[in-house]
Amino acid sequence: MTVLDIARRALATGPVCNNCLGRLVADRSFGLGNAERGRGLRVALALEDDDDFDQQDGMCWVCEDECDRFDWWAEQAATAVRGYEFDTYQVGTKVPPLLEENDKLLRDDSGLEPDAGERMKKEYNREVGKRFGQQTETEVDLGRPDVQILCDLATDEVDITVNSAFVYGRYRKLERDIPQTRWPCNDCNGTGRVQGQPCEGCDGSGYRYDESVEQLTAPVVCEAMEGESATFHGAGREDVDALMLQSGRPFVIEIDEPRVRAVDEETLEAEMNEFADGKAEVEGIRLATYEMVERVKELDASKTYRMTVEFEDSVAKTALQDALDALDGATIYQDTPQRVAHRRAAKTRTREVYGISGHLGKPDQSPEMRSEESEIEGTPQADDHATIEVHGEGGLYVKELVSSDEGRTEPSLAGELSVKATVTALDVLDVTGTEESFEDPEYFR
Repeated sequence: MTVLDIARRALATGPVCNNCLGRLVADRSFGLGNAERGRGLRVALALEDDDDFDQQDGMCWVCEDECDRFDWWAEQAATAVRGYEFDTYQVGTKVPPLLEENDKLLRDDSGLEPDAGERMKKEYNREVGKRFGQQTETEVDLGRPDVQILCDLATDEVDITVNSAFVYGRYRKLERDIPQTRWPCNDCNGTGRVQGQPCEGCDGSGYRYDESVEQLTAPVVCEAMEGESATFHGAGREDVDALMLQSGRPFVIEIDEPRVRAVDEETLEAEMNEFADGKAEVEGIRLATYEMVERVKELDASKTYRMTVEFEDSVAKTALQDALDALDGATIYQDTPQRVAHRRAAKTRTREVYGISGHLGKPDQSPEMRSEESEIEGTPQADDHATIEVHGEGGLYVKELVSSDEGRTEPSLAGELSVKATVTALDVLDVTGTEESFEDPEYFR
């Protein structure tokens, strides 16, 4: 069957517009629009039959002349997104069931297979999208655009979805007792009230801690991007009583429904640090894509910790070194620690200690702060405190590596020394692999 045979059958069904006629052969002669194809078929039929050129007579029974409204829909869409800053878009169309059925009937009556040509919805998406892009000077993105537009042909309404914006960086936490994210109070389930009265456990705030890294950073980004709300995504998290130092921990702040996307990264970083007021610090602030969230959350990086350890009895310098040598490079078997058993599955994990070192005394007694001569003279031969640094596989419970958690971690420092040991202060010094994991330009805007 030739394209002219198809056109004759289609036009015999009643008034059919050029777009609906051209859609029947949309898989022929690329580079033409469906309206051009439809008009070309009419011209070809008139020439072959040596007849007058047949313009459409009456309203198209297939689309009910909806194909005449591409420009109108593009203008409606452009009005709907006014006030939002965006570079990419995607247009979708909700076609009424009756028009979808008409589209199918035209194929049937024209002797075509159900998958021949092009569907009305696809043409609408393309034609409205093309006009919308020209009006707004933006580009179509069929993956995850900045804005998504849905044209409902039944109601003449345009619905828009403004996708999130993302900011990547690394943070250092410089004060203890600050969680990474908001920590709802367990006593009132974050409501701030118990039996109609202010919750005593959180003084009615709904949170166990007054501040978090999220609260010290995300509001600045949300305000700069004029967003509705913000969500903080971290590459793992440190204990609430631990500091996060040196290279910092990777994070992404997600801003919902931003009206502004093109923010100055250096200015934003400075404003975030000013707002955090020395309690936290950020660096490397960059605009990112949504794929960065998964990269951050799935990071399986090794980490380096510094711990202040208190022993129940004094430990000799040689004994401490022997214990550290035994743990250096060891495979550690850890049952789920008692302190997290309420929120972690009960299982035995194996993790590697890549390196471990230490000295007797607290951090302010560190030999690195002294000269070589005074180090030899000033290093204690026995003490009930030690400073330990551990470079371990991601997921290694380092507090339990020290304490043994009543034998739930083997081997452990306490087990090697046969002395009870407790971590009294914990600092995260490094999240290894940050640069190679996150500096791929593909994941930044």
